[in-house]
Amino acid sequence: MNAAGLRSRPTERKLYGRLGSPYVWAGTTYFAEGLPFSLVRQISSVYFKDLGASLPAIGLTSLYGLPWTLKWLWAPFLDRFGTKRKWLLIAQALLVLAVSSLAAVSATPSALAGGAVVFLVIALFSATHDVATDGYYLEALDKQGQARFVGYRVMAYRLAMIAGAGGIVALSYYVGWSLAVAGAAAILAALLLYHSFFLPRAEQEIRPIRAMVNGRTALQLALAALAVAAVGLLVVAAKRWPPLAERLAGLAPLGKALSPAGWISVGLLTVLLVLLILRRPLQKRMLSSGSFYASAFMSFLDQDRIGWALAFIVFYRTGESLLGTMAAPFLLDLGIDKAQYGLLSGTLGIIFSIFGALAGGALIARHGLARTIWPFTLAQNLTNLLYMGLAFHYREILAQGVASAPAVSLGLVGAVHCFEQFAGGLGTSVFSYYLMRCCRPEFKASHFAIVSGVMTVGGTLFGVASGFLASWLGYGNFFGLSFLAALPGMCLIPFVPFVKNAVPPRA
Repeated sequence: MNAAGLRSRPTERKLYGRLGSPYVWAGTTYFAEGLPFSLVRQISSVYFKDLGASLPAIGLTSLYGLPWTLKWLWAPFLDRFGTKRKWLLIAQALLVLAVSSLAAVSATPSALAGGAVVFLVIALFSATHDVATDGYYLEALDKQGQARFVGYRVMAYRLAMIAGAGGIVALSYYVGWSLAVAGAAAILAALLLYHSFFLPRAEQEIRPIRAMVNGRTALQLALAALAVAAVGLLVVAAKRWPPLAERLAGLAPLGKALSPAGWISVGLLTVLLVLLILRRPLQKRMLSSGSFYASAFMSFLDQDRIGWALAFIVFYRTGESLLGTMAAPFLLDLGIDKAQYGLLSGTLGIIFSIFGALAGGALIARHGLARTIWPFTLAQNLTNLLYMGLAFHYREILAQGVASAPAVSLGLVGAVHCFEQFAGGLGTSVFSYYLMRCCRPEFKASHFAIVSGVMTVGGTLFGVASGFLASWLGYGNFFGLSFLAALPGMCLIPFVPFVKNAVPPRA
C-alpha cells in the first residue's frame, strides 16, 4: 500500500504518477457516475416538458429510476467476470455512445419518442457503471484510502449533479438540446480517455468477460433486455398517447406516495429478511448448487450480526429524510423568496456540504470509524432540533402568513441551513464508509449494490409520511418528531458490526 491507500504495484505507481493518483480518479470516476444520473433523473423531465409532453407522461419518467433500484440483480456478474476496471470502461464507452445518440435524436422530428427510449438505455448503462465504479473504489483502495477519499466521492458526484441540472439545462436554452447533450457526451468521452490510460489496474481477473456467453447467462440477459424493452415501449406509448399516461398514473392509489423504485426497495429488504430467517436450511442447498449468483446473496447474509446492520442501514437516514422533504417548503413559508433560497441551497448549501464530506473523510481516515460514527450521526440529526427551534421562533409568521408578519433574519436562517448541509456531509461520509465495510472482499460490487438498495427503504417510507405529518402537527412539532425518528438509528450504533477496527492504525 502507498501513502494514499492505493492498491498497486511500485512499477504501476511510478508509471501512473500523479495522473493515476486517487486524488484525481476518485473524483473523476464519481463525476462520470453523477453526470448520467443527472441526465436521466433531473434533465429528462425538463427535456420532455420542453418538447411538449403531457404532465402525466412526464411523471412516468420516474420509471427511469428502476435500473438503479434493480442493479443488485446483475451486480454479481460484475464480481464474477472480468474486472471492475474493465466494466467501468465498458460502461463509460456505452454511455458515450448512448448520450451521443440522444444528442443526435434531439435534432430530429422523433426527439420525443426517440428520447424516451434513449433515456432508458442511458439509465441502464449508468446503473451498471455505478456498480462497477463502487466496486472499483473498494477494490483499488485499502480501508485507509477508502475513508480518506469518501469525501472526494461525494464532492465529485454533487458537482456532476450541478453541472447536469444547472449547466446542461442552461446551455440548452442558448444552443438547443442537441448541442447541450453533445457537450455532456464530450465530457464523458474525455473522462473515458483519461480513465483508459491512467486508471490503475488493481484487480486480478477471475474469469474473462467472454465466459459470460453461455446458455444460462444468455437467457438471463435476454429476459433482462425484454424487461427493459417493455418499460421503454410503455414510456414511449404513454408519451405518444396522453390518455394512456393518465390511466397508468391512476392505477394505484399509492402511486404518488410510493414510487415503483420505492416498492422494489421495500421488496428487496423483505426478501433479505426472509432469507436471513431461513438462511440455515437454505444455505447448504444454495451453495451446493455452485451458483455464484446465490453465493453473492448468501455470503452477504452469512456475515456476523448482519441483521443489526440491516436495521441500522434502514433507520440511519429516517430523521434526515423527514427533514429534507419539508425543509424547502418550511423556508419558503417563512418568506424566503426563490432567489434567496437558490443562494442558500444552490450555492452556500452545496459548498458547506462539500466541506462536510471532505472533513468527514479526513477525520474518519485519521481517527477511525468507531470514534467518528457517533458524533457525525449526532451532528446530522441535531439539525432537526435546530429547525424545530427556528419553527417555534418564527411561529407567528407561520401562523399569520408572510404578508402580515415581519421579515425573518436571513442570517439566522442561512446559518441553520448551512450547518444542516455541513452536518449532512459528515453524515453522508460516515454512512457511505460504513456501507463499504458491509461488503465482503469477494463480492464487493454485489454487496454494495445490495446495501445501497436497502438504504433507500427508510427514507422512502418516512418521506411519504412527511407531508401529512407536517400538515397535522405543524412545522415545530414535526421537526421535533423527525429527531425522535432518528433515535432508533443512533441507538443501534453500539450493536452494529463492522465498526471496530474498520480503519487500521496509521503507520
